Amino acid sequence: MEKKLTDLALQPLWTYFAEICNIPHPSKKEEKIIEYMKNFGENLGLETVVDEVGNIVIRKPATAGFENRSTIILQSHLDMVPQKNNDTEHDFDKDPIQPYIDNEWVKARGTTLGADNGIGVATAMAVLSDNTLKHGPIEALFTIDEETGMTGAFALKEGLLKGDIMLNLDSEDEGELYIGCAGGVDTTAVFPYKTVNVVGATEAWKVEVKGLKGGHSGLDIHLGRGNANKILTRILWQAHRELQLQISTIDGGSLRNAIPREASALVVVPKENQDKFESMVKTLSARIKNELKNMEPDLAIQLVKTDIPKTVIDANVTSRMLNGVYACPNGVIRMTDDMPGVVETSTNLAIIKSDGEKIEICTLQRSAVDSAKDDLCNMIRSVFEMADAEVEHSGSYPGWKPNMNSPILKTMKNVYHSKYGKTPEVKVIHAGLECGIIGGAYPNLDMISFGPTIRNPHSPDEKVNIETVTLFWDFLKETLANAPAK
Repeated sequence: MEKKLTDLALQPLWTYFAEICNIPHPSKKEEKIIEYMKNFGENLGLETVVDEVGNIVIRKPATAGFENRSTIILQSHLDMVPQKNNDTEHDFDKDPIQPYIDNEWVKARGTTLGADNGIGVATAMAVLSDNTLKHGPIEALFTIDEETGMTGAFALKEGLLKGDIMLNLDSEDEGELYIGCAGGVDTTAVFPYKTVNVVGATEAWKVEVKGLKGGHSGLDIHLGRGNANKILTRILWQAHRELQLQISTIDGGSLRNAIPREASALVVVPKENQDKFESMVKTLSARIKNELKNMEPDLAIQLVKTDIPKTVIDANVTSRMLNGVYACPNGVIRMTDDMPGVVETSTNLAIIKSDGEKIEICTLQRSAVDSAKDDLCNMIRSVFEMADAEVEHSGSYPGWKPNMNSPILKTMKNVYHSKYGKTPEVKVIHAGLECGIIGGAYPNLDMISFGPTIRNPHSPDEKVNIETVTLFWDFLKETLANAPAK
């Protein structure tokens, strides 16, 4: 009989996580989980506040004798990244996530699991509901829409939070304490176009790139994984120049903060060039697979013969778009000088989509250095403006500057060493955490981010390690019991 999350030892945390999985909660569609969390707090008899955008604060008084301790904010986000495999039937607006246990991991069937950040939410819920714990005053902050703009964090009003210390429960390596993060900004290029009728003797194909690992565009960007949009463009660019290829539709990637795993285009080629086209794709596919053979062993580049479409994108826009995307930087731009092995600045060419009127190119730039982030944005703007695209920047959010003299950092290092006999690693993360935004509104907060071990977030291969959830929980309990006085 298959073991369920409710059978795992650490309860009620895993039961709460199972309940979260059962509630659809993709980014920007968190209405049901907001209502669930509101009812949860009120049913516990705790002060529960829902702000104008849907952020929730639940306050729990201190344990007797701990009233003089600093108020600690436990912060997590309610939304999840909705990604699925192409062969998985799943409606993230309606269908529950289907978690299952695979040895030491919890995974989901064909979709993202939502451990990012459902495990953090479930952990805070377990603290709020457990009256055996020792702690000072607790504020649990549950924000909305972290994954697609951090709009919940941006909307926090002054005065809502009373806490002195914030523990962000949204990191993904047990035994690591994060004290800083990268800022980010979205850059979007748009190519308006008119369609033209297909004329002459042609053949049509669907060119597909699939089987890539994908992953988080910050945490995994240094791994050198393939980008489906860049691979597809490499093929289309050469065939357009040499074989008069025309594009009817193009579709790659789905989220700015996920490395694109799949991309496809419906294309036509003059009938006299069809053999050359098939040979070119075969040759380029072999080269690309060889280049990525160690990192992307399951990469597949396929040509599927299809019906000839009625229209294609005009040749001038096709040429400009392919030139812009081919030239657009992607991946790590610079490593940091201060912490070896940590990415400072990067960019992800996340989405390419045509809709009959325009092609939209969506990218996300990250950097721990605001000036470097701005420089990279301008670089990408210049690439696409040379291709005569309409370009705009949006959704900029700040980084979080490290504080090595943090009192809660000192406490947590001592607690971890006392409990586990080793010192936790102190790091800066190349991803956007809400700490930078919340710290802007509440500049006196002392902040740390930590969590259990999660692998492959933002992809259907996402999984969370069961043992590390227990280690994370026990560490959090001891941290709360040893929090500094006000």
